[in-house]
Amino acid sequence: MTSITRNSVHLLSHPRPAFKPARITMGATVAVALFLAGCGTVKPEKIPASEVASRAQADQERIYRAQDPLRGPVTFSTALARALKYNLDYRLKLMESALSRGLLDVANMDLMPRLVVEAGYSSRNNDSGGTSIGIEDRVVSLRPSTSEERSHYYNRATLSWNALDFGIGYYRSKQAADEFNIAEERRRKILHNIVQDVRNAYWRAVSAQQLLGEADALLVRIRDAQAKSQEAERAGVLPPAQALSYQRALLDAMTLVNVKRQEMEFAKRELAALMSVTPGTDFQLADHMEDRLASVPVNVGELEQLALENRPELREEDYKARIGINEAKKQIAALFPSLNFYAGGRYDSNEYMYNNSWSEAGVNLSVNLIRLLDYPTIERTNEARKKADEARRLALTMAVITQVRVSVERYKLSVLDYELAAESTRVDQRLASVSRAGSLNKLESELEALRTDSRAIVSRFQLASAYAATQAAYGRIMNSVGIDLLPDEVAGTDVPTLAKAIEASLVTGERDAFLIPAVEQTQPLALAIQVSDLPPGIDRAVVQGIVERVVTRNGLEVKPIGAPLTLTLQFRRLESRATARAQWQILLTTPGQPAPVLSQAYTSFLPADVPQRSVNAFAEAATLSVVSDLRKAAIAGGTQ
Repeated sequence: MTSITRNSVHLLSHPRPAFKPARITMGATVAVALFLAGCGTVKPEKIPASEVASRAQADQERIYRAQDPLRGPVTFSTALARALKYNLDYRLKLMESALSRGLLDVANMDLMPRLVVEAGYSSRNNDSGGTSIGIEDRVVSLRPSTSEERSHYYNRATLSWNALDFGIGYYRSKQAADEFNIAEERRRKILHNIVQDVRNAYWRAVSAQQLLGEADALLVRIRDAQAKSQEAERAGVLPPAQALSYQRALLDAMTLVNVKRQEMEFAKRELAALMSVTPGTDFQLADHMEDRLASVPVNVGELEQLALENRPELREEDYKARIGINEAKKQIAALFPSLNFYAGGRYDSNEYMYNNSWSEAGVNLSVNLIRLLDYPTIERTNEARKKADEARRLALTMAVITQVRVSVERYKLSVLDYELAAESTRVDQRLASVSRAGSLNKLESELEALRTDSRAIVSRFQLASAYAATQAAYGRIMNSVGIDLLPDEVAGTDVPTLAKAIEASLVTGERDAFLIPAVEQTQPLALAIQVSDLPPGIDRAVVQGIVERVVTRNGLEVKPIGAPLTLTLQFRRLESRATARAQWQILLTTPGQPAPVLSQAYTSFLPADVPQRSVNAFAEAATLSVVSDLRKAAIAGGTQ
C-alpha cells in the first residue's frame, strides 16, 4: 500500500505538459495543397520534330540490325527461315508469348505465403491519453493519463497464409497457364500465315526471275516492230488498216506483258519485305518451276480429323473453355470461408510499454454470408458460358472442315488450270516457231511472227502465274490442316540451321497432308538429245541446243552421257510436185530395247535452199509437238 502511495505521489509531482498549438494551421495546409496542385498541372506538349526524326532513323536501323547477310541464291527453306527469324509480326508474337509466360510466373508467386515487413514513425504535438468514468454513477474514476510517447517508431514482420487466397490464386495460375498456351497458338497461326505469304511470293518471284529477261528483250522487239510498222504505213508498203491492226495487236501484247511483268516484280519486293531484307538489296532465288506437283489428296476425312486436332484456332477454343471452367471453380471457391494463419514479430520504441518487442501468432476465420446467395447466379452464368463456348467451337469446327474441303478442291482445280496453261504454252510456242519459220520463208510477215512470239511469252507468264497459284493452293491445304513447318526444338537459331530444320519438317508435314509429297514425286528420266541427217551447211550444234532448250524449259532434264532415254530427231526431205516439204522423224529410245518408246513424224513446208534459222524454228516446233508425250514417257520410265 505504501508503494502505491509513493508512486502516486511521484506521478503527481510531474505537472501536466502545457498545451502547444499546432504549428501549421488548417488555412496554411490548404494553401500549400492548392499551391502544389497548381504546380502539378500538366499541359499538352507535342513531340519535337527532331525527336521524331531520330526515332524514325533509329527504328529503321533496328529493323535491319544484326541480320545474317544473304549468301548465294535463296532457297524456299532459306526464305522461310529468314522470314521466321526476322519477320517483325512473328517477333511480336514471340514477345507476347514471353509476356504471358512472365504473367504465369507472377501468378505462381501469388501462391506463396505473404511476408509483410513494415516500419514507421509517429509524432504528434500533444499527448494521447484519456480517463474513465463509472458505468453506474458516471463519476470520474481516474485522472487523465497516457501510455504512448508523443514521438516513437515501430517495425513489424508478419508471415501470413490465407487458404481462400491460395485456392483462388491456384485457379488464377491455371488460367494464366492457359493464357500462355493461347499466346503460343496465336504464334502458330502467325507462323502459318507467314509461311503461306512466303510461299505465294517466292514462287511468283521465281517466275519473275526466269521470265523478266525474256520479257524485256521481247518489249524491245515489239517497240522496233512498231516503229517498222509505222514506217511501212507511211511508205505505203502496208495498207493503213493492216498496219494499224498490227500496231494494235502489238500494243495489246505489250500491255499484257507489262502487267504480268509488274506483277512478278512486285512479288520479289514482297518476298524481300517478308524476309526483312534491307530495301534495295538484290538477291537471286535458287529454285525453279517444276512439274513435280503433289497428287490431289483423296483422304479428305483424315485431313479433316488432322485439322480438328492441329488447327490453332480450335486449340485456342479448347484453352478458352478450360479457362471458363477454372473461372467457374474460382467463383465457387470465393464463397468458402476465409481461413488466415499469421505469425510475426513486432517492436515499438514507446518507453511507456512494458515490453517493447514481442512475437505473436494467430488464426482467424471469416465468411460473407450474403455472398452465398450468389451461388445460383454463378451456376447459371457458368452454364451460359459453357454453352456459348461450345457453340463457338462447333461453328469454328464447321468452318475448319469447310476450309479443308475447299482447299483440296481448289488445289485440284489449280492443278487442272496449270496443266491447261502448260498445254496452251506449248501450243503458243509451236505457233511462234511455225510463224518464225514462215516469216523467214516469206510465207508469213515478220510482224505476225513477232505477235506470236508475244503471245508465247504471255502464255509463259500465265503458266508461271498458274504454277504460283498451284503452289499457293498446295500450301493452303497444309495451312488449313494446321501443319507446323518449324519443329518444336531446333539445334540453333542461325539461318542455315533453321533452313535445314524447316526443310525436314516440310517433307514430314507434306507426308501428313498428301499421299506422296511433291519432293517425293517420281522424277522423270533424263534425256540425251541427238540430231542427224541435216542439210548441208546447217550447224548441228545450234539445232541440238535449241532442242535441248525446249526440253529443259518444259521440265525435263538433259543428260548428254548416260541418260536412260535418247531423243533423236532425224531430218528428211519429202518429194512434192508443188512445194518443198520436209519432215522430222522423232524417236525416243532406251538402251538395249529394239522397239522405240515413242515414234512420231512432224512435217512442214521448207524451201529447197533452207537457211539455218528456218531449220532451227522447224526443230523447235517439232520438239514442242511431242513434249507432252516425252513427259509421260519420262515419268512412266521413272516409276519402273
